[in-house]
Amino acid sequence: MAFRIAALAGDGIGPEIVAEGVKVLQAAAQGGGFELTFEHALVGGAAYDATGHPLPPETLALCKASDAILFGSVGGPQYDTIEPPSLRPEVGALLPLRRELGLFANLRPATLFPALASVSSLRADLVAEGLDILVVRELTGGIYFGQPKGRDSDGNRAFDTCVYTRSEIERIVRVGFISAQHRGKRLCSVDKSNVLETSRLWREVSTALAPEYPDVELSHMLVDNCAMQLIRDPRQFDVIVTENMFGDILSDSAAMLTGSLGMLPSASLGETKTADGAGTFGLYEPVHGSAPTIAGLGIANPLATILSCALLLRHSLGKNESANAVVRAVSRVLESGLRTADIAAPGMPTVGTSEMGAAVIAALTRQ
Repeated sequence: MAFRIAALAGDGIGPEIVAEGVKVLQAAAQGGGFELTFEHALVGGAAYDATGHPLPPETLALCKASDAILFGSVGGPQYDTIEPPSLRPEVGALLPLRRELGLFANLRPATLFPALASVSSLRADLVAEGLDILVVRELTGGIYFGQPKGRDSDGNRAFDTCVYTRSEIERIVRVGFISAQHRGKRLCSVDKSNVLETSRLWREVSTALAPEYPDVELSHMLVDNCAMQLIRDPRQFDVIVTENMFGDILSDSAAMLTGSLGMLPSASLGETKTADGAGTFGLYEPVHGSAPTIAGLGIANPLATILSCALLLRHSLGKNESANAVVRAVSRVLESGLRTADIAAPGMPTVGTSEMGAAVIAALTRQ
C-alpha cells in the first residue's frame, strides 16, 4: 500500500523548496522500503490566478483524500490588496485548510544544529551546544478565527474577537503535555492572564490537567516575559504551549535562535490517533513564507521543508527510523560546511536550493 501525499507548492519560493522535499521523501521511502505517491494541486496566489480562488474545491478534496500534505508557501505583494480580503492567499487558503481539516495543533521545533551556532542571533556561550525547543501552538481558535471581526461602516473603527473554549484549550494543552513526555518532561504554558480573560481560562485549564501528567513539570509564564526569556536563556525551555497569536509570534522569535527562518519546520496536526502520535493527519510546511524577493533565483534554503518532511514521516506515516535518518542527513550536511546564503557566515561560499537538496539526499542514501 502506498501513502498518498498532496503536494501544494503555492507561491514564491514554494515550488523550489517543495520540489526538494519531494525528492527527499522519495529517497527516504526507497531506503525505508515503503511507497509514496504524490499528487500536485494549486493553492494560494497561483490558484487565485488560475481559478479566482486561493483554495479551489478540487485542492481541498485532494487534501481530504490524502494521508498528509506537503505545503510550500502562499502569498506575495501582488495579492495584498485583493478584495474582499477573504480571497487573499493567507486568509483564503491557509485558514480554511486548518479549519476544514481540523488542524488544531501546530508543532514548531526550533532546533539549532551545533554546526550553526556561529550564525545564531545569540552569544556563543548560550548556544554552543545547540538548542532544542518545541513550540506547540493552538491553530484554529483565538483572535484569528473569533467572530465578530471587521470594521464599522465609516472605516474608522476595526475589531477582532478573541475566543477560546475550555475544550479547545484542553486538547492543545494535552498535546503539549504528551510532547513533553517524549522530550525533557518540562512544559511551559504561556498566556497573558494578568490582562486577558481567555488567558485566565487557559491557565485554569492547564493547571487542572497537570495532575494527569505527573511526570511532566508544568510552569506558567506571561507572553511578554517568555519573549524576553527566549533571548536571555533559551535553554530553560523544553516545550512551550500557547494560544494562536502568541504562538505565531514566539515561534518566529525562536526560529531566529536557530540562525534563520529557513531552518524552522512545522507540522499542523489534527486529532491524534495513537499514543505516540503516529498516523495523525497533518499539513507540513516551512515557517518562513513565500520570500518573493528571492523566488526563482534558486538560492532559497530548502532545509526547513526537508525537516518538515521528517515530521511528516514521523507523525503521519509512523516512519520514525526514516524521519531520524532525514534529520541525521541534514546534520551531516551542515557539519560538512555546506551553507545556503541565509545561514552562511560573511565571506563563506554558498550553495543553491537544488545543491543543498542533493547533498541531503546523498547523505541520506549513505546511511
